[in-house]
Amino acid sequence: MKDPESLVLDENCIPRRVLEIFCVKWTSMVLHAIHLHGGCCRTGVLQRTLPGISKKMLTQTLREMERDGMIARKVYPVVPPMVEYSLTPLGQLFIEPIEMLYAWGEEHADALKKITRRRKASASKRNLDGKADAKTQK
Repeated sequence: MKDPESLVLDENCIPRRVLEIFCVKWTSMVLHAIHLHGGCCRTGVLQRTLPGISKKMLTQTLREMERDGMIARKVYPVVPPMVEYSLTPLGQLFIEPIEMLYAWGEEHADALKKITRRRKASASKRNLDGKADAKTQK
């Protein structure tokens, strides 16, 4: 194991490169959704499977994932246009760690709930503090 004092997490280190992929909120969810639908999925199905994602964000995420080689896009010559997205071999490589992370989340759901409650409480406190500050400045 490396000496912690000599550890440098530079721009190209493995942890940063992994987190670049998994820290984008929708990337892992889109991969997971396509995987759950048998490795191939249409845009509308993804939209319904991922409540909360806007059409614009879904389109942007799909384009970035296609650019990165994680998914393939197939357009069928029909009217109206039909588009399917499928996992590439590279995209398949990311399914295992995503599934492991989601399973870990299920196993530690209580810890995640605590964090969510703390964040909400902190945000509420900040909002109340901001309102109080605004009143005292008037």
